[in-house]
Amino acid sequence: MSAHAKPDLDPDVQLLHEMGYAQELSRRMGGFSNFAVSFSLICILSGGITAFQMGFSAAGGASIGLGWPLGGLFSLIVAASMAQIASAYPTAGGLYHWGSILGGKTWGWVTAWFNLLGLVFVVAAINFGTWDPFFKTLIAPLFGARPEALGWGHQTLFLCVITGLQAWLNHRHVRLASRITDLSGYLIFVVTLLLVGSLLAYSPVPLDFGRLVTFTNFTGTEGSAWPQQGLGLAFLSGLLLTAYTITGFDASAHTAEETRDAAATVPKGIVNAVLWSVLFGYALVCSFVLVMPDLGAAMKMGTGFFEAILAPIPAPLRITIELLMFFINFVCGLAAVTSSSRMMYAFARDGGLPGSRWLKQVHHVHRTPGAAIWVTAVLAIAITLYGDAFTVLSAGSAVFLFISYAMPIAAGVLAEGRSWDKKGPFSLGLWSKPCAVAGSAGALVLAWVGMQPPNGKVAWVTAGLFVLLGVIWFGFGVRKHFAGPPIGQRIAARQRHMCEIEAEFSERDAA
Repeated sequence: MSAHAKPDLDPDVQLLHEMGYAQELSRRMGGFSNFAVSFSLICILSGGITAFQMGFSAAGGASIGLGWPLGGLFSLIVAASMAQIASAYPTAGGLYHWGSILGGKTWGWVTAWFNLLGLVFVVAAINFGTWDPFFKTLIAPLFGARPEALGWGHQTLFLCVITGLQAWLNHRHVRLASRITDLSGYLIFVVTLLLVGSLLAYSPVPLDFGRLVTFTNFTGTEGSAWPQQGLGLAFLSGLLLTAYTITGFDASAHTAEETRDAAATVPKGIVNAVLWSVLFGYALVCSFVLVMPDLGAAMKMGTGFFEAILAPIPAPLRITIELLMFFINFVCGLAAVTSSSRMMYAFARDGGLPGSRWLKQVHHVHRTPGAAIWVTAVLAIAITLYGDAFTVLSAGSAVFLFISYAMPIAAGVLAEGRSWDKKGPFSLGLWSKPCAVAGSAGALVLAWVGMQPPNGKVAWVTAGLFVLLGVIWFGFGVRKHFAGPPIGQRIAARQRHMCEIEAEFSERDAA
């Protein structure tokens, strides 16, 4: 037992104290809730649809039938490596802490910025995708609105309303938000099965499974998301579908301080969310390819392909599926706000952000990081104002997040058995270093894919961010003032203050 441990404390709180933090957030989440927040954020019924053309318009059916499982395998290896570290260090803002503890405060600080920006991009990309195709194309016509009549102003109003609602639920009604996320976790399974079954049952063409292994280089053709490329690069480019969809599973880690038995529960949440998303997502995207009457014509439709393949399904069933998917996509954004705001709170808690004193504040009644929640919402709305929003946001979120995933995993390869000598309940054993090496490489490959043309802007933004962070770190004295997560004597010095913070929350809860 650590010298800082107190035997009368709850084990979760005791472990948190050993890492130098007070229990400010409310531990309200069980195992399914922790799984559901990542599963809902991954949301195959969001990215699997809105980003589908990124895969399909690259190497055709093979990008789906072969590319999805390959990308899913990479994601699963990354998730397993992250889960092992999360089991040892179950804190909010997980990747920032892991990077700092395993690779030093500079490594952790850079990890934090990439992870935080990636998460804000995810919130924006999800809500932008909820607008189109789900609301604009599928839901608005049910109320008599013509999609072509809905412009930038309607889009901006819609994004402000749903992002604001997601923030409000996170801030003022966090238990309700958790229950809604739990419901979405169940609905994703049910609606995916219902959608796949309906598409196959009412397919206008015979099912040709050969489509799923047939390479067709669509790059450079009308409607493709990609400029002309060789078939090999086209196939790699198609992996962006999986890279964008199967991401955000760090949400389980970011909510660790709100999860009971976090050291055991969080790693299960991470791995299970990715595993089930890969399996159910594969059935989903394969069904899209199988029911298309004409692959070339569907490729030219952009996100309109989805409306086209839904058309043969009887109207009552189709409308039910559309409404359920709209709700699930809203909850996907809700989970993203949860994850992003907890990351922001945790980084600010150690003084890593401008305005940290404000951003680290926790509401004494709701036990939520209110300022971090609303700043997340405002930033997410602001970046959707950019014209070519979805393509840049989806690619940017995948790039930033996978870079932030690779950094602590790579640091763990060198730290394991040295400075990192304590594993949690979830351990990969002899597979630890091989998975970490493969996971780091896989994460960087997926990040590289996200920077390929036409996403050159993402590459420039990524390079610019590295330069900017270097200037801030070395030129503005951040490296001298930023201490990173507490270690050693700094943890001991915090003990009394942590007890005072928790006593204040307990008194307010009792009142």
